[in-house]
Amino acid sequence: MSQENVEIAQRMIDAYNCGDVGAFADLATADFEWLTSMGAIEGEIFRGREGIETYFANLSAAWEELQLYVDEFRDLGDRVVWLGRIRGSGRSSGAHVDAPMGVVAELRDGKTSRIRSYLDHDEALRAAGLAG
Repeated sequence: MSQENVEIAQRMIDAYNCGDVGAFADLATADFEWLTSMGAIEGEIFRGREGIETYFANLSAAWEELQLYVDEFRDLGDRVVWLGRIRGSGRSSGAHVDAPMGVVAELRDGKTSRIRSYLDHDEALRAAGLAG
């Protein structure tokens, strides 16, 4: 089941990068919870489909483009950790971002139930119970 979870995580990243709210939401549980580190409001928690729609609307308003790039997946069974980068440019400021990104995703019954993102790989690894 865990390799399937890595594939689900990759599909969510693909949906995020395409701005496909429907595809992203289809990969999430009804009680989905997303604690962001960047992209909308840092540290805000978005819940369920409504939260996903709100996050993507905030993202579109603030960023001309914001893309996720994965360097590594770590398969932890019912959790997937991915380490990579987030890159983009602000909509009104034109400011560029290129920062480390680490995500801990929890999966249940073939869908993602919780995402926690971090702008530090070591912090993401510690949150997953792995040495940073």
